[in-house]
Amino acid sequence: MTINRAFIGRSYPPSAPYAVSREKIREFAEAIGDPNPVYRDAAIARALGHPDVVAPPTFVIVVTMKVAWQAVFDPDLGVDYTRAVHGQQQFSHTRPIRAGDHLVGTLTIADITSAGRNEVLRTRVDVATTAGEPVCSAVSTLVVRGGDR
Repeated sequence: MTINRAFIGRSYPPSAPYAVSREKIREFAEAIGDPNPVYRDAAIARALGHPDVVAPPTFVIVVTMKVAWQAVFDPDLGVDYTRAVHGQQQFSHTRPIRAGDHLVGTLTIADITSAGRNEVLRTRVDVATTAGEPVCSAVSTLVVRGGDR
């Protein structure tokens, strides 16, 4: 089965809002082993010009992974997830994610290409606040290993 190239450029509806809390940021920072106090201490974050604690740059994956599943499990797109491996991930931040943010993500199928017997799916998730302020763009590459082609 091949990935449906008619989906290139297609965007999915925005996700439900994700509420960012101090606790979620602290838990993520602990999970990745980053002791930076700006992720845990609001006073330190404010002294650095932030309104509250900020999240590590990779925290956005918590939001974007849920959004990306829309494409991966869309039967009309045709991704065989049992043959897929994660190829690459890029984040471009407009501003840090902060405790108190309510974020939504909009998924777009950026490109679908062939690489030998494999197919490469590139998606972009644009993350913004519920008020429409851009926060981050995440580009993900998924390689679907070839089979019967």
